[in-house]
Amino acid sequence: MAKRDYYETLGISRGASDAEIKKAYRQKAKELHPDRNADNPKAEAQFKEANEAYDVLKTADKRAAYDRYGHAAFEGGMGGGGGGPRGGGDDFASAFSDVFDDLFGDMMGGRGGGARSRAQRGNDLRYNLRINLEDAFQGMQKTITVPTAVGCDGCNGTGAEGGSEPQTCPTCSGMGKVRAQQGFFTVERTCPACNGMGQTIKNPCKTCHGHGRVEKEKSLSVNIPAGVETGTRIRLAGEGEAGMRGGPTGDLYIFIEVRYHKIFERESTSLFCRIPVSIASAALGGEIEVPTIDGGRALVKIPAGSQSGRQMRLRSKGMPALRGGGRGDMLIELAVETPVNLTARQREILKEFDEISAENNPQGTSFFDSVKSFWDGMKG
Repeated sequence: MAKRDYYETLGISRGASDAEIKKAYRQKAKELHPDRNADNPKAEAQFKEANEAYDVLKTADKRAAYDRYGHAAFEGGMGGGGGGPRGGGDDFASAFSDVFDDLFGDMMGGRGGGARSRAQRGNDLRYNLRINLEDAFQGMQKTITVPTAVGCDGCNGTGAEGGSEPQTCPTCSGMGKVRAQQGFFTVERTCPACNGMGQTIKNPCKTCHGHGRVEKEKSLSVNIPAGVETGTRIRLAGEGEAGMRGGPTGDLYIFIEVRYHKIFERESTSLFCRIPVSIASAALGGEIEVPTIDGGRALVKIPAGSQSGRQMRLRSKGMPALRGGGRGDMLIELAVETPVNLTARQREILKEFDEISAENNPQGTSFFDSVKSFWDGMKG
């Protein structure tokens, strides 16, 4: 079967520039790469075809020969300089390797512009801080102690003893990665000589053993703003672990957990407080004194005939918003208590009260009327 025109294979015109040829090949290689087309049996053949086309068109003398003689330029030694696209090792693999960085540079680390420092950024750290609800209301300044890794003073973070400098790794030329040809593919791996650092140290620092950092506890003063709640995250930039061999420092993240409170229950900026009241207070009404989160007291009026579960709102007596915007409200919920451990006299009074007050219990009267109707309906 006749070969496709190389320009047609890459989807370019015959007047395309070198940059346009390379760009078109990159797009085709990404589109047709076998690893991305496991369900397309034709992809590998098309991938090889694109590489063959690029191998010819990327080289000025081969392209000139192809423009003049077509595919015949590489058959029987005509004008091709002893080889052609599949001869003399100048094959699909070399063409693929030529743009390997463009295709997979981001994923594999790339090669960039030559050797560069492989200093590694330090890890971010997490610190869990438990505080009281009162502290979350007021805000606070808290000193914490964090176990971390700090830069080594003995070598100024370089990892090398006596002021010497790390040397470029001769195995990977400072890249931190090495490549090997496996059939049609170029495989990139972490350099075994420097473990990906790109540098080697002939005389490691005796204090940090070449790492450029040491373990140490660090004390920090943390500002906890008013309004924080469980799950709030505070970032302290540059307070994490020191980087390897002079790399940048990571960050410290403080996660807040607000402890359970015996009196108040919180939901965002709102506070809930369940207040027990006696039967007499609920029936007759009156006033009760309730606590507030700021340590104060509020006088709340109980309407006569209040039932258990009734709520009353105290405006702006809740928690402050984290980034301003005032305070939430506080909700008071009444819990009418049933007396226990009654004396004989108390039992006598309650029994007498119950006998003369049946009609004063609206919910009970309504409920039992509904029950009677239900039973009558079942009989019918």
